[in-house]
Amino acid sequence: MKVAAITVRSGNVLEEGGKLWVVLKSEIFNPGKGASVVQVEMRDLRAGNKTNVRYRTQENVERVNLDESEYSFLYAEGDSFTFMNQETFEQITIPREIIGFPAAFLQDGMMCSIKTYEGQPLAVSIPDTVILEITEADAVVKGQTASSSYKPALLSNGVKTSVPPFIGSGTRIVVKTEDGSYVERAKD
Repeated sequence: MKVAAITVRSGNVLEEGGKLWVVLKSEIFNPGKGASVVQVEMRDLRAGNKTNVRYRTQENVERVNLDESEYSFLYAEGDSFTFMNQETFEQITIPREIIGFPAAFLQDGMMCSIKTYEGQPLAVSIPDTVILEITEADAVVKGQTASSSYKPALLSNGVKTSVPPFIGSGTRIVVKTEDGSYVERAKD
């Protein structure tokens, strides 16, 4: 769908040069002399490359609408992850590269949002936090206070994180799926 460059906002997906680009930032510049321009910072959805492009404000660009559906995670097989659409019960297999680091936090039955373009998956959004158990944690060092430092710990999914000194092995904690960082002790 063709839209005016001045209407492009962060989060829009554009088709440029046969590639799909997600808009990270869009700014309008009004120079003292000449026509206004829109400076757009974009990232290639498939390759991950970033670029900056300038458009005249009256110029048209091709905006793409992605299909977004809710899927539940079924199982992992090697570096492939299988999900099932909750409405059509259709299964889709997605490689680890598309999911990225958060793939380590996928749990059976977890609800995820998958964006597709012409049936091809482009992005997977999993919940912001998950609850995991700590399997190993270093002992507390004498004189260490809760506010000053963290100690290394191993989660039940094999990811290493840092936790406050009062957290021990066997404790269930809330972890950010974005970077694997500790949020708080689980309230269950």
